[in-house]
Amino acid sequence: MESAICCSFPAFIPPLRPSSSSHSLPPIRPLFPAKNHPVFSFRSRNLAITPVKSTRSTWKLPAAMAGTESSTEKGKRNVLVFDSEEDLSVSLAKYTADLSEKFLKERSAFTVVLSGGSLIKSLRKLVEPPYIDTVEWAKWHIFWVDERVVPKDHEDSNYKLAYDGFLSKVPILPGHVYAINDSLSAEGAADDYEACLRHLVKAGIIELSKATGFPKFDLMLLGMGPDGHVASLFPGHPLVNENQKWVTFIKDSPKPPPERITFTFPVINSSAAIAMVVNGAGKAEAVSTALGDQQSSVSLPVQMVSPEGELTWFTDKEAMSKLQE
Repeated sequence: MESAICCSFPAFIPPLRPSSSSHSLPPIRPLFPAKNHPVFSFRSRNLAITPVKSTRSTWKLPAAMAGTESSTEKGKRNVLVFDSEEDLSVSLAKYTADLSEKFLKERSAFTVVLSGGSLIKSLRKLVEPPYIDTVEWAKWHIFWVDERVVPKDHEDSNYKLAYDGFLSKVPILPGHVYAINDSLSAEGAADDYEACLRHLVKAGIIELSKATGFPKFDLMLLGMGPDGHVASLFPGHPLVNENQKWVTFIKDSPKPPPERITFTFPVINSSAAIAMVVNGAGKAEAVSTALGDQQSSVSLPVQMVSPEGELTWFTDKEAMSKLQE
């Protein structure tokens, strides 16, 4: 992978080149997507993903979630609980590869949205056989559900995290990786990224949801913070109620760094599929609030995740510890 698209067309941001001392960026190269990209269509909304059964836990869920499946406002929710993060990663890789194969039988692109945090580590099995050799990486298009407005070689950059842990290890085309323009202000970067998405909708790379009119990504790979935040949508912050913009910005993030851009909930919830990857005891309280069958006065952003398609939770015993019966 030699470069990544910056969403201020036609400028492009190259990838990081890891070194033992420092990160330096090579000169910008033009890698604009093909103008005559075909228009795609997504026809099926019923996803049939089979997790790795040998890694499934016999963990007991609340009565309201018996059978590990329950309905959400828009679609189906699956909750998978694994004995370890290793088992979770194995199943997540299969889930993602299966979805890639499914969508690419129907259209010529697979649009994937990444988040930061521990999610990238949990994708590590995708860079190993058989997936490294069998996935149609050249048809993947990569986006970020949120990003910190920092240089791409900064330790807080979600782009750097994804590049170091995943993107540098798979043959995704450089022109299919859509990074933010970090030379802009937070507001400017958000507006610019939305303009990028609108351009890609017109090019037929991203679909629009017929139900909502917002962009419909094939797969969002999301994490959750200990406070129940997703993307850069934090508990009690007014941005959780934004329902007009595709991409917005925050300058007072309760978690540093303070300036970020983020997809809004209408975009998140227009997804065909969302994988909510949450593991570790530090997330147990928020998981209990989000998935428990008891009423709570606390409302968390993660509870607002309700995609058009299927929501699948990938969790482990530690994250589910407060739901044990």
